[in-house]
Amino acid sequence: MENKNKKRDLIIGFGLLALLFVVLIILEHTIRPTSIIFTVLKKGAIYALVAVSMNLLNGFTGLFSLGQAGFMLLGAYTYAIFTIPVAARAQVYQYYDGGAIQFTLPVVVALILAGLVAALFAFLIGLPVLHLKSDYLAIATLGFAEIIRAIFQWDRLGVITNGSNLLRKYPVFKSTSFYFAISGICIAIIVLLINSTYGRAFKAIRDDEVAAEAMGINLAHHKRIAFTISSFFAGISGALLAMFQTTIQASQFKSAMTYEILLIVVIGGIGSVTGSCLSSFLFIACSEWWLRFLDNANLNFTSVQILRPGFRKVVFSIVIMCIVLFYQKGIMGEKEFSISRIIKFFKNLGKKRAKLEKI
Repeated sequence: MENKNKKRDLIIGFGLLALLFVVLIILEHTIRPTSIIFTVLKKGAIYALVAVSMNLLNGFTGLFSLGQAGFMLLGAYTYAIFTIPVAARAQVYQYYDGGAIQFTLPVVVALILAGLVAALFAFLIGLPVLHLKSDYLAIATLGFAEIIRAIFQWDRLGVITNGSNLLRKYPVFKSTSFYFAISGICIAIIVLLINSTYGRAFKAIRDDEVAAEAMGINLAHHKRIAFTISSFFAGISGALLAMFQTTIQASQFKSAMTYEILLIVVIGGIGSVTGSCLSSFLFIACSEWWLRFLDNANLNFTSVQILRPGFRKVVFSIVIMCIVLFYQKGIMGEKEFSISRIIKFFKNLGKKRAKLEKI
């Protein structure tokens, strides 16, 4: 029975995804491209991927890492550096004699390379830091992200990174479907990993390291795998962010970006892929769209000027505080979206209603 429910959920899930892509294509042909809804959808898809990758560490493996912004920076720069056309390099690297790299990689290759570079750095950093526990690991990974950001702005590396100047003129994509397709494929791979034997080992480490080791799980090996895979997908999300923004600069990848991602994970539910995806779109929609009117000083309805530029962030912070206070386990907790669970809920609701009618 359980296998039948899983198959049914899988079929319905693929059907819903297909329907989603059809809706996106219709929207792209009926709404003007500059509409804020496309900004929310694109950025939401990017943040959904990086939030799920962070949840793989924090929620499913129990590793408290705060280095996502650093790995996104590596992915963004790798993609941009290797896809800028040779003819445009002299203009982009105008202060560094056209830069050191004089060839261009295809977009797909550069996208995969962005993830691999982030994964390589994660593997090297993980060798010493993954022996640390909780807060110490968080401080170490946060320090790595800050160091990487400073190094990429170093003038000595300007022939590769362009120093503190912008990287631009690399290939970008305007289609919302593209961002959804890449993020969807990556998130699907993460879900498959979580449901595999490696995923069960990650959860065992999260629940009890001593018991996991007693069962024969190599803690150091599995922690490195989780850390490396998480960083790989963070690198890809960084490349997608570079495409979305059309320009990239190291100063954009501050620690505040990591805190935003962590906040999305907490709001959605630590240990829930569905929760991370839902909270990503809600977070971006609130910050970029729904509360935008609060910054308009012309909409004040009283003699006291309450609405002003920046007031949106105050209200947004209060909303987030309320969610964290009243939904301490997040929107989804550790649960995932399931068609079977929804059907069961409505069946139980129908049974309760029938009992009340008899009474």
